[in-house]
Amino acid sequence: MRIIREPTVYLIGRQVTDEAEIERFLADHQVAQWTTDTSVAGEKLAEIAGRVCYMSFAKPRPGGSASYLTHIKEVAHGSVLEHVAWNFIITGVSRSFTHELVRHRAGFGYSQLSQRYVDESIADFVEPSCIADDPALHDVWLSSVEQAQAAYVKLVDGLEKKFSSVDDKTMRRKIARQAARSVLPNATETKIFVTANARALRHFIELRCNEQAEIEIRAVAAKMLEILQKEAPNIFGDYKFIKLPDGTRAADTPFRKV
Repeated sequence: MRIIREPTVYLIGRQVTDEAEIERFLADHQVAQWTTDTSVAGEKLAEIAGRVCYMSFAKPRPGGSASYLTHIKEVAHGSVLEHVAWNFIITGVSRSFTHELVRHRAGFGYSQLSQRYVDESIADFVEPSCIADDPALHDVWLSSVEQAQAAYVKLVDGLEKKFSSVDDKTMRRKIARQAARSVLPNATETKIFVTANARALRHFIELRCNEQAEIEIRAVAAKMLEILQKEAPNIFGDYKFIKLPDGTRAADTPFRKV
């Protein structure tokens, strides 16, 4: 059993553009030439989506992609950001975190570790920093999760024996694990695959990378924002990090509800 105190965020997927099809579209609509100065596919897709609304390819406003997407945020034309998506895997997080995360529905897709199929007798646990930095409280917490995991192991063993008449081994294990997981705490570590579009991610960051947000989800939101600012600065570069008194980070932007 490992005790985890920091989440990990992996950016594993991003969009690409089909340049030949973009050129075919432009040619079919008598646009002699259109270029953008961004090499980021997501930024290019958002710009194309916006330009389709007004067919403004022939006379683009000066300033390039950064200026164009800043204007999109200024006028809250956020629908064009819904065409841009990224794929993440988030690990080292608790079930408490994912209970909050999956409340973000519009623009998000999720695939999470199954406790019905995965053996949690070797699960890790996520310890809140306010408990970890207090030796007495840490001992109470550690004893609690150790007891819960020990109870889980005993329950799985007993339930597999109880349902020994079930011939299918996989089904027998699933029946045992889905009942035994009821004793596991919210601190149980989990893994979740997340797909989200840029508009939904901005909304998530504004709500969760916020001083009022719960500490664990704020830490994940800050790590995702850090990745996205490198990935698509013209879309996420307007956020500024703020260091809070407890040493954690929040973020702020001049644009709201894009």
